[in-house]
Amino acid sequence: MTYNSTLLRLLDERGYIHQLTDAAGIDALAQKQVVPGYIGFDPTAPSLHVGHLVSIMMLRQLQRAGHKPIVVMGGGTGKIGDPSFKDEARKLLTEDLIAQNVASIRRVFERFLVFGDGPSDAIMVDNAEWLDQLEYIPFLRDIGQHFSINRMLSFDSVKLRLDREQSLSFLEFNYMILQAYDFLELSRRAGCLLQMGGSDQWGNIVNGVELARRVDGTQVFGLTTPLLTNADGTKMGKTVGGAVWLNEEQLPNFDYWQFWRNTDDRDVGKRLKLFTDLPLDEIARLESLQGSEINEAKVVLANEATRLCRGTDAALAAESTARATFAGGGVGEDLPTIEVPAEGMRIVAACTEIGFTASNGEAKRKVAEGAVRLDDEVVSDANLLITVPPGTSRKLSLGRKKHGVLRGM
Repeated sequence: MTYNSTLLRLLDERGYIHQLTDAAGIDALAQKQVVPGYIGFDPTAPSLHVGHLVSIMMLRQLQRAGHKPIVVMGGGTGKIGDPSFKDEARKLLTEDLIAQNVASIRRVFERFLVFGDGPSDAIMVDNAEWLDQLEYIPFLRDIGQHFSINRMLSFDSVKLRLDREQSLSFLEFNYMILQAYDFLELSRRAGCLLQMGGSDQWGNIVNGVELARRVDGTQVFGLTTPLLTNADGTKMGKTVGGAVWLNEEQLPNFDYWQFWRNTDDRDVGKRLKLFTDLPLDEIARLESLQGSEINEAKVVLANEATRLCRGTDAALAAESTARATFAGGGVGEDLPTIEVPAEGMRIVAACTEIGFTASNGEAKRKVAEGAVRLDDEVVSDANLLITVPPGTSRKLSLGRKKHGVLRGM
């Protein structure tokens, strides 16, 4: 389909659009007025991760096209947890922990969006403001009557869980009703006309669109993004080392930069479109590079993605560290670092403490595989005692992509 609005053309050209509830309707609306659009984020951890980044970038693109992003923190829904495509119920969080997570997550959005009071300035709200005030019987009577259990059971997010005969609590089953109610409240409170999200949110979004029409007679719209996978078919953001966190407290700047630098050649163009602001003609040039030259595009991707999330200084420092570590064979300043006491430290303990391995047992296996190097020399003895004189440092490596610094105390 050919879009006429700047908003849908931008989202389409960069690969964000998977499904729309009414493509012609939202296209026409976006040509006439500022469209407030929202995405919700449940604060289940102190940081969001790369899996959330498409949604964050979509809010950024919404603002770039002259429209108004609404960031919804799930202080209310986070007390339940979205069951969509989960194998089991999430651990219930305390209100204090949710509040701490919300405060930690807020900082990331300030790097991607411009907040303020202007027509296209972003705002942030917490759905606990209205969900915590609901009375059960009035809510069932006024809102519950608009939901069909038969239809709710037909959504893939629920159906797949039940087909696998995995428990789905009544608490979780209510999540889609509450998310639909969020859309209704946001249309009333903030004039919100668009909800966006991943493809796994399609059922929840459609429920909200229909609820607003049935209760208030309001026309609102929904848009989802494609499921983002790597060229090898795996889900993007899932790594052997765990989640790729957006906050620097959960993941060092160099590791964040290196995640993007290690992008598969086949994924470079797609990631440049989704996760940077580079013009499409420049992306086409970078994507067309062949052989070893594609590494230039990967460095650009790593720098641009890191700059948006962590700042320009972090991106430049990470690139400098990578060049010192890989090109020069030295030790970069931005690598993860641990201090080695005067009596020394066993190689397996160093691998675990610096975060390369989850346990000393795993570290022993990596040594046996010849994957551990000290100062670029392969370590073959799992009992090796490392000593580092005070004021000096040594480089510890696991495989080709993990490097760290051991400093003498």
